[in-house]
Amino acid sequence: MHAPPLVALAGGARPASPSPPPWASSRGAILAAPARLLRSRRGALRLEAKAAWRAAGGGRGPQVPSKDAVLASYMGAEEVVGSSQLLHEELILQIRKELENGKLPADVASSLEELYYNYKNAVLQNGDPNAYDIMLSNMMALFDRVLLDVQNPFTFPPYHKAIREPFDYYVFGQNYIRPLTDFRNSYVGNISLFNDMEEKLRQGHNVVLMSNHQTEADPAVIALLLEKTNPWISENIVYVAGDRVLTDPLCKPFSMGRNLICVYSKKHMNDYPELIEMKRRSNTRSLKEMALLLRGGSQIIWIAPSGGRDRPDPSTREWYPAPFDASSVDNMRRLLEHSGVPGHIYPLSLLCYKVMPPPQQVEKEIGERRMISFHGVGLSAAEEIKYGDITARTKNVDEAICWQESTFQNLLVPVNSWLYL
Repeated sequence: MHAPPLVALAGGARPASPSPPPWASSRGAILAAPARLLRSRRGALRLEAKAAWRAAGGGRGPQVPSKDAVLASYMGAEEVVGSSQLLHEELILQIRKELENGKLPADVASSLEELYYNYKNAVLQNGDPNAYDIMLSNMMALFDRVLLDVQNPFTFPPYHKAIREPFDYYVFGQNYIRPLTDFRNSYVGNISLFNDMEEKLRQGHNVVLMSNHQTEADPAVIALLLEKTNPWISENIVYVAGDRVLTDPLCKPFSMGRNLICVYSKKHMNDYPELIEMKRRSNTRSLKEMALLLRGGSQIIWIAPSGGRDRPDPSTREWYPAPFDASSVDNMRRLLEHSGVPGHIYPLSLLCYKVMPPPQQVEKEIGERRMISFHGVGLSAAEEIKYGDITARTKNVDEAICWQESTFQNLLVPVNSWLYL
């Protein structure tokens, strides 16, 4: 198996492929927009899009923003004059001011400050001469979004469509994770399979990606790795998301930029016994929403049947995909079969844990610490899995389900092991 380094794709060069299908988005690959730093009339620091991209040229690497910062445009602001250091100090002071005014809970303010320093240290590793401005711009935008949500909390419905206007949360999430991604040491395997998926989606078929799960940044990493070759997939994947990324104040702004089926993870189903029945009813509503989506066709859905993130083996410290839950795999197969639309299941292997590794142990409480680094990432798909081919050797239903789950797991491990090399 061979995969091209992403830097070969990012500067304009890309594998030969047919022209984009008519159903694909006319929007080009999303890149961070250069911006100038602004102060909004209500006091929070903001940004405004200022200029067009300057091309990296000659296929030498990913396009990079021109001098100044990164992000989408805002309205109702007046320009800030001052050095980056002044803006850095003002951001920290602004967080503390909102805490003192009672607009930010103490735990959220503390998490924002800690995240700021971790994010800054990681972004400054990437070698971009504008890294400091990019980092500061992204953190100011996150602070602004978190503050807005604390004051007016957003509630996710069972099926959530990415919010693209008036504020584009998708672009915001891409821009935040982009400077943490070492594209020169990142890879995508089996790109032709993603082109096959797009062709099936164009025909009205459904596609399900059975994937391992590594970090809270998985959706952004997947979208970044495919935005040059398969931008429609990048922007239109529907992610099956657990409740933790829907309730954590620092996660919510990123989740608002993704298409989501919102569920309660089995790993946290019994955290609070008095909520078990509510969580089950909510998951039933979400499954109904997913069934309706699949009946309409042309849906691509990402699910992590493990129900949580990969973690290292406690004794060897080696990383492997977390075991899949057989019932989750079989439920997706049944939903596809009953949709009345042709459906296809592909194993997907993802490697990005070093960008934002999870806590060593599964935590009950919301608000985990986030350690961040600048690092390469990887993504690869394996050939489509067909239920009939897997279960032809047995007529026992339970045994067939186990064969199905183990087949996915066995395919995922070697692909993921390759990505770890």
